[in-house]
Amino acid sequence: MFAYIWFFYYFFVGPFGFRWRALYGDVNYPDGYEIHGIDISHYQGKIDWDELRDNGKIKKSPIRFIMIKATEGSTRIDPMFKSNFHEAREHGFTRGAYHFWSNRSTGRAQAEHFIKNVKLADGDLPPVLDVEHKSKTQTDAEFKESILTWLRLVEQRYKVKPIIYTYYKFKMTYLSDSVFNEYPYWIAHYYVDKVEYKGEWKFWQHTDCGKLPGIKGFVDFNIYNGSFYDLRRLTIGFDDE
Repeated sequence: MFAYIWFFYYFFVGPFGFRWRALYGDVNYPDGYEIHGIDISHYQGKIDWDELRDNGKIKKSPIRFIMIKATEGSTRIDPMFKSNFHEAREHGFTRGAYHFWSNRSTGRAQAEHFIKNVKLADGDLPPVLDVEHKSKTQTDAEFKESILTWLRLVEQRYKVKPIIYTYYKFKMTYLSDSVFNEYPYWIAHYYVDKVEYKGEWKFWQHTDCGKLPGIKGFVDFNIYNGSFYDLRRLTIGFDDE
């Protein structure tokens, strides 16, 4: 019985993936935002980049940025990262790379793995830490210190503050300390008309069931909280002059 309850929650109630679509289905398009983007990984398969560039629009607006999964834990590399990262830039998108946090290795080991495999260039968005789970064997203080280790090592390498991606309740529970507010925040909060988080944020992943030409299946839709100029200012090596 416990296994059945867990299965039902994970696939139909939990806040990520197609399990939300089973309950809600429709894509939500927040009003008042001009800059739209997506995030991708190997789950999107082989993308038709020409089709995506020429015909991919969200709410009649062009896709401006693409976040791409690069690494996970201390050993895994997304099998489509190298191709996706190259193609995104070749097709004129502002690109970013993200690391998916694992509780099976240290923050240092995961930072070193990301740094070894991700070569960011001028015009790219800051590196992203995607953290959605906390180990039950860690105290809150130990978990936070491990996250900060990743953030600080990655910032030291790329000379820019990384972006923290997580969902609303997770941030409020584990990453609400003021030190984490120093980092740009990318919030995952689906099927709401507005972000409930009261602090500052840069990106909002508002649905996981978007559809676009050039991508088979579903893809996450995101908005940027600002103008395209503001987005460009966030990128590595941006020069106002």
